[in-house]
Amino acid sequence: MKSDTTEGGLEALIVADMADTRGTQSSPNAVRDSGAMLAALRNWQIGDPKDYDRAWTLDLTQFTEFIRSTQPALVSALSLEEDTPVRQKFLGRLQGEITKRGIIDVLRKGVKHGPHEVTLFYATPTPGNTAAQARFRLNRFTVTRQLRYSVDDTAHALDLALFINGLPIATFELKNSLTKQTVADAVEQYRRDRDPRERLFEFGRCMVHFAVDDAEVMFCTHLKGKASWFLPFNKGWNDGAGNPPNPDGLKTDYLWKEILAPTSLANIIENFTQIIEKRDLKTGKVKKEQIFPRFHQLDVVRQILASARAHGTGQRVLIQHSAGSGKSNSIAWLAHQLVGLEVQSQPVFDSVIVVTDRRILDQQIKDTIRHFAQVGATVGHAERSGDLKAFIAAGKKIIITTVQKFPFILQDIGSDHKERRFAIVIDEAHSSQGGKASAALNAALTGIDEDDDEIVEDRINTIIEGRKMLPNASYFAFTATPKNKTLEIFGKPYTEGDQIKHRAHYSYTMKQAIQENFILDVLKSYTPVNSYYRLVKTVEADPEFDAKRANKKLRRFVESHDHAIRLKAEIMVDHFHDHVVALNKIGGEARAMVVTSGIERAIQYFQAISAYLLERKSPYRAIVAFSGEHELGGTKVTEASLNGFPSKDIADRIENDPYRFLICADKFQTGYDQPLLHTMYVDKTLSNIKAVQTLSRLNRAHPKKHDTFVLDFMNDTETIKKSFDRFYRTTILSEETDPNKLHDLKATLDACQVYGQEDLDRLAGLYLGGADRDKLDPILDGCVAAYLHTLDEDGQVAFKGSAKAFARTYAFLSAILPFNSPEWEKLSIFLNFLIPKLPAPREEDLSKGILEAIDMDSYRVEKQTVERLILADEDHEIDPVPLEGGGHRPEPELDRLSNILQSFNDLFGNIDWADGDRIRKLIAEDIPQRVAADEAYRNAQQNSDKQNARIELDKALMSVIIGLMKDDTQLFKQFSDNRDFRRWLSDEVFAATYHQPVGSPLPR
Repeated sequence: MKSDTTEGGLEALIVADMADTRGTQSSPNAVRDSGAMLAALRNWQIGDPKDYDRAWTLDLTQFTEFIRSTQPALVSALSLEEDTPVRQKFLGRLQGEITKRGIIDVLRKGVKHGPHEVTLFYATPTPGNTAAQARFRLNRFTVTRQLRYSVDDTAHALDLALFINGLPIATFELKNSLTKQTVADAVEQYRRDRDPRERLFEFGRCMVHFAVDDAEVMFCTHLKGKASWFLPFNKGWNDGAGNPPNPDGLKTDYLWKEILAPTSLANIIENFTQIIEKRDLKTGKVKKEQIFPRFHQLDVVRQILASARAHGTGQRVLIQHSAGSGKSNSIAWLAHQLVGLEVQSQPVFDSVIVVTDRRILDQQIKDTIRHFAQVGATVGHAERSGDLKAFIAAGKKIIITTVQKFPFILQDIGSDHKERRFAIVIDEAHSSQGGKASAALNAALTGIDEDDDEIVEDRINTIIEGRKMLPNASYFAFTATPKNKTLEIFGKPYTEGDQIKHRAHYSYTMKQAIQENFILDVLKSYTPVNSYYRLVKTVEADPEFDAKRANKKLRRFVESHDHAIRLKAEIMVDHFHDHVVALNKIGGEARAMVVTSGIERAIQYFQAISAYLLERKSPYRAIVAFSGEHELGGTKVTEASLNGFPSKDIADRIENDPYRFLICADKFQTGYDQPLLHTMYVDKTLSNIKAVQTLSRLNRAHPKKHDTFVLDFMNDTETIKKSFDRFYRTTILSEETDPNKLHDLKATLDACQVYGQEDLDRLAGLYLGGADRDKLDPILDGCVAAYLHTLDEDGQVAFKGSAKAFARTYAFLSAILPFNSPEWEKLSIFLNFLIPKLPAPREEDLSKGILEAIDMDSYRVEKQTVERLILADEDHEIDPVPLEGGGHRPEPELDRLSNILQSFNDLFGNIDWADGDRIRKLIAEDIPQRVAADEAYRNAQQNSDKQNARIELDKALMSVIIGLMKDDTQLFKQFSDNRDFRRWLSDEVFAATYHQPVGSPLPR
């Protein structure tokens, strides 16, 4: 008999595997290793499509048999065997509860009907609970082929439907590449042929809808016709999309053999799936969204739990999951399940501490746990000193805090937690590992007891031990952009040649996320903007300045000049209206972020953009975001006072009209998840991790979002590309930090003779003994005097650089060194006090005064070609923490002001005119004089306001330019085609002619 390679053959094969009629079930170990928990109970039964009641969306036969075997008295009480009003009333109640609460909640909590409490599902048993195991086996998992689901349209049938105790929980559409159809065709079938108004396809009635072929899996939790949003559910292959070859079967058989095995599916229902609610700030309506885990989320949580169950505390685990990959849900699911993790009926962890800088994650964890437990009794947010101690004492299982508050929150914890076991989950693990914050955390959780009778050496060793990673805690660090420190502390070591390297234990790469369309490629439409300036001297003399410093100041002056800000603000607003709104991006809901270099710049942009939006009569408005207060015109302002609403509402307000521009100064550039962000305008220098984190704000997917756009005024393509290359695939630490180099740094510092061993011993002893400040400062001040009088300027720079390198590196290495070094600890204590006291080398600012000697003559920007930056398709190695001091004093490069201005103008360019001198004369003299002579413009100046005068000027200017068209085609072309040049020329002519008498000398 020939092989059945049809779609029906694939359908039969899946059902046979699920029901295990082929004898090919995978081993329990294989299932567990791939992420499923416990051995898979392969008790799927084959359902009969004739038993499906289309009106009640229920397999009545399986439902009745489940009730009969588990709650037999209810069979007659609810009249389940006969179609009576009693049964209809109960089934109506059941369907109403599913409509209101969703199938997930109904399975978890059952239904109350009159005096009856109806259990609809028995949860996964804990190990050793034989009664619960027996109840769980009474659940009826059935798979039904060719399910005709519609009362009215009997022609259409689903390939497969899954039921638990007669209640539908998942549907399948199957395709087969051997018949030249793929998963994309299955997705289209759902969108085109599956009417979302059918009861089975209503929101929340099924947990998930799968589109499957022999190579890939897609899923959707809410069918909406053409708007149905399908996401990938694939393992990934070669750090990208798809699935690896399967030597034992089809590439996608993990779905039905492992993920949908009864114990695995039960675990998903109990601990992952949920319906979340969010209130629309504008309408007040509650929006509901059903969540189903993606493969990489499910896999990483299950593997971490399995490892923690097997190895207990003391683990360090690094998870490199791309920005936008759903880390918040992964962390929430992990935190909730770590709390309930048990071995031999004993909890593996007493408390879970989540370290994050994102308030949204706090709420997300609470929302997640709300479906599984009482939130108030489970979750606490440690904001003040003493909170952590109180929460532990009160039995809070999940405690959320920020890394900034660690040193303050943890200092009040007593010494009675050595026997407690902690799981520490770190969100975006960059600043939260190593150093003083980590030391404070470790000391607090180990309950280090400072004994006054200890000698200094003992206390030094106690502090060192307190810094080390806790034996009674496990660390789980999530990041999209791992640094070298993060990789070395939390990463998985492996040997390659003679080098020990580190990489993440689990990874979901940017490459895979982009290829799966789970996030968007923000570099696909990256557009740099070159700025062109002409600066002029305002002094007769030609003084000398330090050219490098002068150029930095000139660039900063030009970029912050009100004219430049206004011009760039107009470009942003015009681009947004012409290329984002006009093209209906994200279905007309697109938002833009303006990234600025500081608070002052953000406020400038907020004012310029707001003013221009009003001038354009735009229906949209801007929001500004920055921290703290800032002085503006002698008045203290905050983001709340400028926006007109509280800071806490910014994230909600930007989702609702009229707000479309979010102008940021170091806020909302990391961890901010807003799928409506489509366009970013960058006026801030970015590189490395900052570049990736900032531009990645655009990458969040949305059903109507198909692209993004970046207009960058400050950075070049090569810098941005190099920044993203590091994190496109797996990031690897090329080698471990060599602690012997600390010996070299200490030798360099000792040789400078700024301090002696006696200074180190005395200060450490006094400090650890609790001496007052006036006992420490004399030692430090004596060393500062030696620094100033013993070392020349180059020596001071070198010493301070080496001291910072030692303090920084030792704080990092002390957590992971396999040995203790009291001498290093003493030097670290000493340097941490000494470094702030060391004055900076006496360097004269040889560029001082340059800004008083220049003014801006012109400014324009030129949009470059839209580029698609192609990232390197290879693992990227980064170097370990640098141990060199690296301090040196740059030599000033003196030059004349005229030459500095010339080189600055040359560097940033000018319009390349064919006859520059004649064009400059036209622009500076002839055109303004002709415009000033225009009668309508003169009347408007005398008899109307400035706005109407500007309108008449533009008309006059256009008339003059048209008159020059024959003799000056290049000027006419620039004016016609280059909006920036046209706006600039209009501004200049208006400034030169407004209220100037005709024939009078025009101001220069």
